Amino acid sequence: MMISLCPYGTHRVLKPKGALPQAARRIDNRLPMQANEMLISVETLNVDSASFTQIREACGADKDKMAAMILDIVNTRGKLQNPVTGSGGMLLGRVKDVGPDFPGKARVGDQVATLVSLSLTPLVIRRIKAIDLQTDQVDVEGEAILFASGIFARIPQDMDRKLALSALDVAGAPAQTHLLVQPGDSVLVLGASGKSGVLCCVQARLDVGARGRVIGLCHDPREAEELRALDACDVILMADARDPMDVYRRVLAANGGRKVDVAINVVNIPDTEMATILPVRDGGIAYFFSMATNFAKAALGAEGVASNARMLIGNGYTPGHAEFTLDLIRNHPGLSALFLSRYGGKE
Repeated sequence: MMISLCPYGTHRVLKPKGALPQAARRIDNRLPMQANEMLISVETLNVDSASFTQIREACGADKDKMAAMILDIVNTRGKLQNPVTGSGGMLLGRVKDVGPDFPGKARVGDQVATLVSLSLTPLVIRRIKAIDLQTDQVDVEGEAILFASGIFARIPQDMDRKLALSALDVAGAPAQTHLLVQPGDSVLVLGASGKSGVLCCVQARLDVGARGRVIGLCHDPREAEELRALDACDVILMADARDPMDVYRRVLAANGGRKVDVAINVVNIPDTEMATILPVRDGGIAYFFSMATNFAKAALGAEGVASNARMLIGNGYTPGHAEFTLDLIRNHPGLSALFLSRYGGKE
């Protein structure tokens, strides 16, 4: 039977018919590679932070239970899409085959990282080799399919491959920070000491300039000290982002009694919507990059406190975001050292 190929991968959607792969409950991960697809031999999954945190907590940090849960998700859905958070992550691997109609310049043997979510990527896992609780990375033996619309980046030769994978996973966050933040702005970053948080803080520092102000909100004391060493934040606050009134009071005190121009949410836990919205001035920007965000809570909560903040949904894609973020790390020795220490390959 002839298959009508779609650049967005709808030819692999099993349930419900008519859906795009990300919204689908199940996709076909067994169908042979098609003419407009690329086949990748998968080495490492970089699981989305919100998803990994949920899996770890649900399994009590038991790696065997986590592996079983990940395998069950993939076997059920044909992709790694956490049914609780809806998010996935991205992967590192080598190009195994390239269809004749696949766009771009991919060659067999290239080491690549996908820049589209695992929540839409057909994936087969034959074996889980290791789970790193600190980096959210899972080493596997398996294969994945990239659709014609899927974007990817070759792993740079001058950078540790797992460091690059971690950076590319959140490359959209600092790239969009650069688009949103203006010179002289006051910027609040919630989840400031995490992977995307440190990138956003460093980029915000560059963008606000000498007249601006960067406030980092953290929960992990050890990570907060690592952030402090980067000298990117004017103030670092230790608080629980699930307590919006406490965050609101602390931020105003740190910003001379004024609300901030931009708040960037990169936390990996739920119920932080109002801690993001409350400290933002009327007409300012509340940017939700976190996949733990409940957008109904954000919209209705903003209405309930008469907030006129402009709320934006984080998009992991920005044109040129991969090279932008890798260059940010290359050009900041402290950031490079921190990423290598946290996320670099340990083999």
